[in-house]
Amino acid sequence: MNETWPEIKKRKLKERRGETFDWIQSLVVALFACVLIFTFLVRVVGVVGTSMLNTLHPGDRILVSNLFYTPKRGDIIVLRKESFNSEPIVKRVIATEGETVTIDFEGGIVYVDGVALDEPYTLEPTHRRIDFGDSVTVPEGCLFVMGDNRNHSSDSRDSRLGTVDTRCVLGKAVFLAFPGADDVTGKREFGRIGLIDGVDA
Repeated sequence: MNETWPEIKKRKLKERRGETFDWIQSLVVALFACVLIFTFLVRVVGVVGTSMLNTLHPGDRILVSNLFYTPKRGDIIVLRKESFNSEPIVKRVIATEGETVTIDFEGGIVYVDGVALDEPYTLEPTHRRIDFGDSVTVPEGCLFVMGDNRNHSSDSRDSRLGTVDTRCVLGKAVFLAFPGADDVTGKREFGRIGLIDGVDA
């Protein structure tokens, strides 16, 4: 049976409304999925300062994941300790609970449980003491962390930060998503984009 013009208009209007509803529904689902992903699975954090040079540069945007994550030595983590800094900071895990850290500041060598760490990621040897004593044994549920730019990093050598409760850890840095601009040239090294691997120190 042939439709009349008003019936055709009515049908097309109904089809358009159905398509619009489908689009809105798809957008809402996508938005909800993004919120879930960035709340529970991964978040984007900007690197501030030079304490992680040359591994990470100021202005780098990194993806951080806390899904089923247990910190281990060598990992680059993002943490927030309100008493030290209200903003998230990026450091490397040097020792975990029960391990003892000693530092030979003259030789620039870090030891964990008496074994010298192989640290190819550091910008220079560790000569800056801050207010670190002779040694620190990491308490239960805590981490000893340091920046890769050892002589320009406030980290667990600084009593204001000290050892960090694992509950302060927001997650592990897993991917460099967008490089920061060079201070001098303003250029970005896009070749640095990629996975951030932890190092078994």
